[in-house]
Amino acid sequence: MCGIVGYIGKRDATPILLEGLRRLEYRGYDSAGIALISEGRLQTRKKKGKIDEGLAKLLPSQPAHGMVGIGHTRWATHGPPSDENSHPHLDQSGRIAVVHNGVIENFDRLKERMLKDGHRFHSATDTEVLAHLIGEHYMKVKTQKGDLHPLAQAVVNALKEVIGTYGIAVLSVDYPGVMVAARRGSPLLVGVGEGEHFVASDASAVVAHTRQVAYLNDYDVATIESGRFHVFSMGTDIARVQISQLEFGAEAAEKGQYAHYMLKEIHEQPKTVQNALRGRIDFDEVMPKFGGLNMTTAELREVDQIVIPACGTSWHAALLGEYLFEEFAHIPTEIEYASEFRYRNAPIEKHTLVMVITQSGETADTLAGLRESKRRGHKVLAICNVVGSTIAREADGGIYLHAGPEIGVASTKAFTSQVSVLTLFALMMGRIRMLSSSRGLQILRSLEAIPGQIEKILEQDAAIKKIAHKYAACEDFFFLGRQYSFPAALEGALKLKEISYIHAEGYPAAEMKHGPIAMIDEKTPTVFVIPSDSMYEKSFSNLEEIKARKGPVIAIASEGNTRIRDKVDDVIYVPQCLEQVSPLLTVVPLQLLAYHIAVARGCDVDKPRNLAKSVTVE
Repeated sequence: MCGIVGYIGKRDATPILLEGLRRLEYRGYDSAGIALISEGRLQTRKKKGKIDEGLAKLLPSQPAHGMVGIGHTRWATHGPPSDENSHPHLDQSGRIAVVHNGVIENFDRLKERMLKDGHRFHSATDTEVLAHLIGEHYMKVKTQKGDLHPLAQAVVNALKEVIGTYGIAVLSVDYPGVMVAARRGSPLLVGVGEGEHFVASDASAVVAHTRQVAYLNDYDVATIESGRFHVFSMGTDIARVQISQLEFGAEAAEKGQYAHYMLKEIHEQPKTVQNALRGRIDFDEVMPKFGGLNMTTAELREVDQIVIPACGTSWHAALLGEYLFEEFAHIPTEIEYASEFRYRNAPIEKHTLVMVITQSGETADTLAGLRESKRRGHKVLAICNVVGSTIAREADGGIYLHAGPEIGVASTKAFTSQVSVLTLFALMMGRIRMLSSSRGLQILRSLEAIPGQIEKILEQDAAIKKIAHKYAACEDFFFLGRQYSFPAALEGALKLKEISYIHAEGYPAAEMKHGPIAMIDEKTPTVFVIPSDSMYEKSFSNLEEIKARKGPVIAIASEGNTRIRDKVDDVIYVPQCLEQVSPLLTVVPLQLLAYHIAVARGCDVDKPRNLAKSVTVE
């Protein structure tokens, strides 16, 4: 959602903050701003709109410089996008500046109290209320001596009055060599440099300057200076902070030769699927190997149910996981929308394994599901892409995707990496039960071939672009598939509506005749995921039902299927493979189709409207 970046050191902070904010643009935002301390006063510059159209244009006419500063990209929660509602916000005295991600749920009661005490507010935000609250406490503690720095103590005291979530960075004119950061429910890290430090909500904002980061935990408060930083935990008084090495460099967060991050990430999938599989396959034992599960084979064999809470694209991967666990290991599996799971009193049996799936490792609803499951005493494994993220740290064990940073808001390479890992894990659960080595070897060989097969699909990019242009003016789409192709169809529909704003629905193909087929006409295309699998003949009959009603059909079919050409308007071929791994192939043309349609419609592919990459609020 919103983004935070901060710098303290010996360099001019302004270009560092601006660069960091640009690297956070993918998270979704509507305004941007910075605050710096220079010559004994705060300089704030903030503007509604995109960075290059607002803040970056403002700075040449109103320059701001200093060696300590904080910056922010805002995604509106309280008050509409405007210059006044943009961050940073100041306290009543104008000597303390705050940037904030998250939501202060009791801000209205705090604001009402402070209004009675004579405070004046200039925005509709909850963050300005927090800034005033910190300033109020600072006036009480600034002359006191204690274990904590006075500014940090003021932050601690203010946050004790707060209900909600936050990731904050705070500056005070009185202490130009100090920055304070704190988090609860919204990610925040400290970047460690030589004689300089950084604060950010996402490692991509600081990776150009350091690959050493310390991820803050909930209730941590960090006091940061150019040469050192200290972390205090409001929860336990003992902070457990570990400096981690980022897996990727600055170049991984650049677009390179591609027009958009999304296109780059689609084309990275041969490599990222390979990374998800690398070192995890033992062909001699016909057994996947994972290093971070923290569960013995005996414990895994005791699992008699799996529950998977997830959101969005990760939910579609989880649905494939359900099919895989039940087929390979005969383990009953339930997938849950994490936002619903966290509030349900779902009966979960003793030997249930909870698996959470998330690209960012910070998704608020998924994190809440993890915590609720652990509170009930269940083992929780996480499938996650971001090393050191909150979910990765709090899970009992897990599997990293190693897909590198995913910048485009619409997930692509993370999905295929999640499905690759789920296939391996389901195979492992099957092998320790009843799955034969011959069947296991067949699946592993099929997985091993996937990266090369994806490359063959990517070679059809130009042909898929032509098909996309043919349908770019349509306003409604259906995506259909059966069995393993159904979750792929759901993902294809989600990709299209996320980035092109076209209404799209995904259905199991046989369900169309139970109502949705009423929507079919000459102006409503159907994308039919129909590889040559065990359901092909039944799927073909469903396709005939669409054509009988004069609906245009784009088929995603297996190579060698010439029969289908005469029945559909357009066909995109994918290589032959086992049906259990077919979504890893069929989803790629769906991603490209959505991408090229969105570009043809003039949409902002990497930063679609109203969406954010890491959803850290409910």
